[in-house]
Formats: sequence, structure tokens, C-alpha cells
Amino acid sequence: MRVVVATGNRGKLAELAVLLAPLGVEIAPQAAFGIVPPPETGTTFLENALIKARHAARIAGLPAIADDSGLEVDALEGAPGVHSARFAGEGAGDAANNAKLMASMQNVPIEKRSARYRAVIVLVRTTNDMSPLIGEGTWEGRIALAPRGLGGFGYDPLFEPGDIPGTAAELSPADKNARSHRGSALRALVAQWSR
Repeated sequence: MRVVVATGNRGKLAELAVLLAPLGVEIAPQAAFGIVPPPETGTTFLENALIKARHAARIAGLPAIADDSGLEVDALEGAPGVHSARFAGEGAGDAANNAKLMASMQNVPIEKRSARYRAVIVLVRTTNDMSPLIGEGTWEGRIALAPRGLGGFGYDPLFEPGDIPGTAAELSPADKNARSHRGSALRALVAQWSR
């Protein structure tokens, strides 16, 4: 089966390719079809994932997978949440988003730095698929006092998972996929897909 993946994020594409390979799914990035991402106007991760997947399916004429994910920090009342990719402003990169997060957390003690990554991944077979497959996952942890590690992307250098020492950026890709919110969400999606 060939599906279009509604993301331009190379890190997400690489993770999804590895996780979908055992199913024999061939993924094509949306850029291969000239798809420009739609505005993410949803107020939840699920709404944004569906907006992106339906948009890609309509243009590519293929089933589409999309995810929406982000970091929820309890001391920031759940921010950056659905605005994780744009926390420091539209078009901001990982470095700017991480810098804003560190500035926002500078006076928060370690015991109050709880956070989680949350991901929702959807598969729509057509633009109007009324019963999309939906997988959800979370990864509990906390915000580090300083960035560490060179792997991963996004907030990984600042996210300390609760189940291991170090940050998500210090994990190998295989270890990250085994533990992460996106890995959990995709495994939940795949379990429905293979029924």
C-alpha cells in the first residue's frame, strides 16, 4: 500500500518510515506531490491531524497519514500544546522554540517541571473518510534544566522521559521509537490497521 505522509518534518518522516516498514507500507512525503500544508486551525491534536490528512489525501489521491503532536508543560498550563511547532512564532525553528521554553521555565524548580509529549496519528483512506483510524500516545517526563544530546528533533534536548536517565535527544532512534508518544500512537494505529 502506498500512502502520502502529511508532513514536511524530516524527523517525523524518518520515524514513520521505520515504524511502518514491517507492514510493507510505502510512504511518500507530501512534498513529492507539491502539497503545501494547510493552516492548522484545530484546537486539538486530533483536529489538526485530520485537517492535514484530509488535505493531503485530496491532493495526492492516496490514503494519507498525518500526525499532530506537541509538548504539554504543566507549569505552563499545558503550553505550548498544539502550538508546539510555532511556540516562538510562525516559522520559528527548534532552537528558537527551545530558547523560549527555557526562558519560560527559568524560575520553575525541578520538582514542578512535569511535562508530556502527546501525539495523535490518523489514517484517512479518502478525503471524506468518516471512520479514520486514530492512534494516540503520550510520553511522560519533565523539562530539563539545560539541553542535552544531539539526536531527535523539536524539544528532545529538553525532555527527560520519566522512565530513563537523560533526555530524548540522548536516545538512539530505535530506543526513542520504542518509548515515544509517536511510537505509541503509531503502534495503536497499526493494531487497528492490521485487524
